[in-house]
Amino acid sequence: MVLALLVSGAVVVVLVLLGLFVFGLRRRLIQRSGGTFDCSLRWNVPEKESGGKGWIYGVARYNGDRIEWFRVFSYAPRPRRMLERSAIEVLERRTPQGEEELALLSDSIVLACRHRGTRLELAMSEDALTGFLAWLEAAPPGQRVNVA
Repeated sequence: MVLALLVSGAVVVVLVLLGLFVFGLRRRLIQRSGGTFDCSLRWNVPEKESGGKGWIYGVARYNGDRIEWFRVFSYAPRPRRMLERSAIEVLERRTPQGEEELALLSDSIVLACRHRGTRLELAMSEDALTGFLAWLEAAPPGQRVNVA
């Protein structure tokens, strides 16, 4: 009985450590190609939404003319969302309000956008925001850029 408890306890510890290792390995593989930044996301946000609910912490990666967004707490190797540069329309920029201050990383800036008719919000650091807006404005000639 005691041996069975020790073995099952050891198996649980190994599985937890393996799960943490896979989280770290996945994040490392996402960041390997460079061009990544921490970015929280709220998808399909109503126009007059207030409150800090619905934020999901993630990592965004530049990949050509699109942004690939990955959930941090996931084992999925593929991005959860892909945003094409030509379809992103920036609506407004603001600081986190109310409960959002607790849900987001400190010093985050919230960027309200529209992508193919869906309203979304991205929260990132000031440095990441500068890079994101520069990436949007660096669209190839002939593409429209909608930066407020």
